[in-house]
Amino acid sequence: MNWLENREALLERVRAQMHEKRYRHTLGVAESARQLAVQYGEDPDKAELAGFLHDYCKCWPVDVMRDILIRHDLPEDLLSGEKELWHAFAGAIVIQTEMNITDPGIIQAVRYHTTGRPGMTLLEKIVCVADYIEPNRDFPGVKKIRKLAEQDLNQALVTAIGGTIQVLIEKKKTVYPLTLLAYNDLVSGLDA
Repeated sequence: MNWLENREALLERVRAQMHEKRYRHTLGVAESARQLAVQYGEDPDKAELAGFLHDYCKCWPVDVMRDILIRHDLPEDLLSGEKELWHAFAGAIVIQTEMNITDPGIIQAVRYHTTGRPGMTLLEKIVCVADYIEPNRDFPGVKKIRKLAEQDLNQALVTAIGGTIQVLIEKKKTVYPLTLLAYNDLVSGLDA
């Protein structure tokens, strides 16, 4: 099924996976991703679809996500780390296996929307930033990230990921290594 041609079926399927607040967030991410894609020269349909799918597994039981990650041989450090990251990696697998999403850009944007990674594509950056700035988000610093996103996507992403790292450190939680690598890669790109 071409999900872009059957938007209503896609939205029904996504809605069935989550509670109402998460669904509203998902719609906000899709809308923000579309806007950022138009602004920065990415395919708006792909960005919107990735936004719709980014939290597909977010509300699934952790045991189900763990089984998916184990069956697909994902990194051990992911399994031993924060469970909050699992939904992105499990979601990337599920949208391929259950929804026949074959576009590697969309799959990668879903996979890395929580951790980032070095060498992020434009679509990955858009979905990651959209997840931070969608209209329903309200946390310290979100207005600054929204303003930066209007001017410089990389600056917005560095600020967002940097803020996440800072919060994790303050809470004495582990920072997933890929997130640190993503941050360092983005910061080094700002100096270039």
